[in-house]
Amino acid sequence: MDQSEIKQEFQGNDDEISLIDLIAVLWRYKVMIITITAVAIVTIVIVSIVSLVLPPEKSFLPNEYTASAQMLINDPASSSSGLASQLSASGLGGLASMVGVDLGGGGSSYSSLATYLVYSNSILDMVVAEFNLIEKFEIEESPKTNSREALKELLTCVFDEETGVFTLSFTDIDPVFAQEVVNFVVRILEQRFLDMGLDKNQLSKINLEQNIDTSYKEIIRLHEQIQQLEFSVSNVYSSAGTPSIMRDTALLKTELAVQENVYGQLKAQYEMLKVTMASEQPVFQILEYAEVPDRKSGPSRGMLCVIVTFAAGFFSVFLAFLLNAIKNVKNDPVAMKKLSSGKKKRG
Repeated sequence: MDQSEIKQEFQGNDDEISLIDLIAVLWRYKVMIITITAVAIVTIVIVSIVSLVLPPEKSFLPNEYTASAQMLINDPASSSSGLASQLSASGLGGLASMVGVDLGGGGSSYSSLATYLVYSNSILDMVVAEFNLIEKFEIEESPKTNSREALKELLTCVFDEETGVFTLSFTDIDPVFAQEVVNFVVRILEQRFLDMGLDKNQLSKINLEQNIDTSYKEIIRLHEQIQQLEFSVSNVYSSAGTPSIMRDTALLKTELAVQENVYGQLKAQYEMLKVTMASEQPVFQILEYAEVPDRKSGPSRGMLCVIVTFAAGFFSVFLAFLLNAIKNVKNDPVAMKKLSSGKKKRG
């Protein structure tokens, strides 16, 4: 047997002895390891149960609920001329550059604009004021800034490029409150897109609906006036006032015919616009408003129990080796002599 083989054999024996030593240390401190791990398991289970029993506002580990709403945002793949020109026309050229929209011909992104708007100070302040979040979060120092930061941590938005779906979510211990916040932000976001005039078809649809409603009410009013005048003619005992009433009736009928013609044209335009909108993808469309979540989104108490159990196990093993090392040092005269000499030198 040459020297290399002898060396490998001794190294194998050292490894085997080291492994036995490790197992021996664990066996020597097995009671401590089992006790620490068991105490950690019992403690975290009790903590989890108590956190469920306590009311959410008093619990140190309350259930959290996430409400979500989905919107369809059409990100045009073409140049930014559409979005950029519309933003410029609405006086929001500065906003376009802030959200990364290149007015000179780069790529445009309505989803980036939506993300910017969600986290803009104006919308955050509207949410804070609407739901009195400063008092709810018990913010005393720098209320405006801290309330915005607290809201940003709970309000999240994600855009799926493949489907074009923009998801807005809010997490809170109160599921109803979470739903109300999400739907409030969705309505603000929809109104902002309308105010910017990014979706001209949608804006035209709203204008037509308003004009149709106004024209319809005017037709009803004219019909009622004509009926009243005709009723007056049939009940007039003197023929002196009859020509005047008949003249007024004729004028109202002429005006009614004009209004009916206008109403017909508006309805025709409205139906044509509906056909156009059905064949085109809108810039912004609400797919689903947020519902009250009936299942918690966190925390995962089961996972927490597993993590604490493993952490306690690793800690107890580390502590066992640490105690064993300290014990070995104390039993080693050479090591103790070095420690004592070192203390004397420092003294």
